Amino acid sequence: MVYCLLRNIKFLNIFLVSFLFFSNKNELMKTQQIAERLAELCNKGNFEQAQKELFAEDAISIEPHAAAGFEKETKGLNAILEKGKKFQSLIEETHSCKASAPIVVGDVIALGLFMDVTMKGQKRTAMNELIVYKVKNGKIISEQFFV
Repeated sequence: MVYCLLRNIKFLNIFLVSFLFFSNKNELMKTQQIAERLAELCNKGNFEQAQKELFAEDAISIEPHAAAGFEKETKGLNAILEKGKKFQSLIEETHSCKASAPIVVGDVIALGLFMDVTMKGQKRTAMNELIVYKVKNGKIISEQFFV
């Protein structure tokens, strides 16, 4: 009886370790796939498509600080999409847009974004930032910008 109980506990431990290992591996692959798609779309300047495709409805976007017409935090996909449209309306010309290769650690993605733009009424400028994304249940739930 004790032997049977110990054997069942050993089987249960092996099952749990295997389940946790493969579950985390699958979650990492999802996050890796999201990261690769995100970088692909950002390299093309398709930020709105990336948000619609990859972001959760209740996602949050965090800027380094509030700026004229832009809050520090934007909550909800619709508000994030509007913020993106507002930002795009301020750009006169995009000369180049490049995303770095994404770095994935667990459910977090880090991506460098390098834009060469001319803002309306201003000189041509480089806009370089690091963006950190958090993924949950196969969707981006937050993005935070660092400049």
